[in-house]
Amino acid sequence: MPRLALVVTILAAVVAAGCTGGDREESAATAPEPPVSTTTPSSEPVAPPPAVRCAASSRSYAGRGMAAVALGPTVAFRRPGRKIVARFERLNVNRVRTTFRVLEARLGPDCRPSWYRVQLPIRPNGAEGWIRAGTVRRYVVDYRIVVDLSDRLIMVYRDGDEIVRTPTAIGRPETPTPTGSYYVNQRLLAADPSGPWGPGGIGISAFSPTLRNWAQGGPIAIHGTNQPSSIGQVMSNGCMRIDNAVLEQLIHAVPDGTPVRIRA
Repeated sequence: MPRLALVVTILAAVVAAGCTGGDREESAATAPEPPVSTTTPSSEPVAPPPAVRCAASSRSYAGRGMAAVALGPTVAFRRPGRKIVARFERLNVNRVRTTFRVLEARLGPDCRPSWYRVQLPIRPNGAEGWIRAGTVRRYVVDYRIVVDLSDRLIMVYRDGDEIVRTPTAIGRPETPTPTGSYYVNQRLLAADPSGPWGPGGIGISAFSPTLRNWAQGGPIAIHGTNQPSSIGQVMSNGCMRIDNAVLEQLIHAVPDGTPVRIRA
């Protein structure tokens, strides 16, 4: 496998602006006298206003693209705060920011997320866990990818509109392309664009069902190829090979966190 270099991805941050106001100043000569109170102050204590509580306990993101990037070391739990599933560093083994697909938010009393239920880029395929909201930065993803293994096609959508439809090579029966729901977890440029990955690969959070002893555990990717005649055929080790020109277009457009659905 060729050595891969990191695609630098710039993630936009949202900056909130506040409003300020000033008091009108009057000179001492024209300032009015304060009014004289004609009421007797009440001795009854004034009750504080009731606390406003969130009407919902959770919010689902399963039907839309939502991702979260790690701000530092992040721990995934089986349930919020209970039984550790996996630990992640800010950067993964390829020196790419660790990204999760957000499926659900657990809300606090103020309706702000306190925990996220996320897909994890680990085995078994489709693994999930809960991470603390404060350890990640969430953002919206308006792309999604659908892979149809029967037709050997990849469709890319943005805001619901199909923008790319391209043939792909898929895995052989002994090294099949796994079906299921995943997400883009990294994008990598190849050090040698003439190699088997072509210009690079769009890594997804799935792993080969059979190639467990491969480097990094046998991750699955959509990548280019130096064998263009294989595109549209059943002859890969589980990855999806597409035209190099299309791959080069997508690798710079499709963000990490993009949902990927692979169907039979």
